[in-house]
Amino acid sequence: YIIAEIGVNHEGCMKTAKEIINDAKEGGASAVKFQTYKAEKLASKNSPAYWDTKKETTKSQFELFKKHDSFWEREMFELKRYCDSIDIEFMSTPFDIESANFLNKMMDVFKISSSDITNKPFIEHISSFNKPIILSTGASNLEEIKDALSWIKPFSVPVALLHCVLNYPTEDNNANLLKILSLKTEFPKNIIGYSDHTLPKKMKICETATLLGSVIIEKHFTNNKNLPGNDHYHAMDKNDLKLLIKNIDILFDSLGNEKIEPLKSEEVARLNARRSL
Repeated sequence: YIIAEIGVNHEGCMKTAKEIINDAKEGGASAVKFQTYKAEKLASKNSPAYWDTKKETTKSQFELFKKHDSFWEREMFELKRYCDSIDIEFMSTPFDIESANFLNKMMDVFKISSSDITNKPFIEHISSFNKPIILSTGASNLEEIKDALSWIKPFSVPVALLHCVLNYPTEDNNANLLKILSLKTEFPKNIIGYSDHTLPKKMKICETATLLGSVIIEKHFTNNKNLPGNDHYHAMDKNDLKLLIKNIDILFDSLGNEKIEPLKSEEVARLNARRSL
C-alpha cells in the first residue's frame, strides 16, 4: 500500500494540488496524503529548524510552516472530493484537535506524525474516532512506541507502525532498515511499514523496505523535484513511483514460495541433466 505524501508541496495552490494528485494516480499510488495545520498551533515563534538548511534555507519552524498553512477545511473537502472522483484514497495528517475533527468527516484512517508520538491527549483524541491509525515512529525509542500503543489500546482500533528516520533528507546509510525487522518482532500483532525521507535515486531503499516486510510504504511526492526547499528535494515523482512499483512486482515474482520441491520449469532438467544408467 503506497502513500504518496504530497504534504504541502502544493505550495498553497489548488490547481497544483490536483495536478500532483493526478501524477500520484498515474504513478500507481494507493493514496495521497496532505498535511493540515496552522503555524500558530504547531510551533513557537523561535522554534529552530531540524532539516538540512542548505536545501531548505528557512531557519525557523514557525516561519516555514506559516508559508504553507493556507489550506484548511474548505480546501481539504475540495481535495477529498477530487480524490473520490479519480478513485484514489484521500488522507491528511492533522496536527491539532480542530483539524482532526473536520478531517474525521473525510477519512477512514488517520495518520499520526512522528512528532506527535509522545502527545498523549492528541493520540487519545484521534483514537476516540474509532478508526484505524497509522503511527510513524521516527526518532522514538521502544518505550515511547509502547506508551503510544498503550494510549490507543482502550479504543480497540487497528494500528500500523511505520519505521521512519527524522532526517530531512535521510542519508542512505542512516535509513536503518533493520529496525523494520525489530518492529515486526516487538509488535507481531501490528502491520509494519516504512516512511521514507531518503533521496529517491533508484528507489532501492523503499524496495528493500518492502523486502524486509513493510506492508505500507509512504514517501513525499511532488510533480517537480527541482523546485527549491520544503519537501520537493527528497520527494519522489510519478516516474520514481512507477519504477518502484515495477521493481516491487519483479521482486515479488522472484520470491516464489518456501516449499522445498522442484519447480515445474525444472522438470526437463530433472529428466535430462541427471546421471542415468
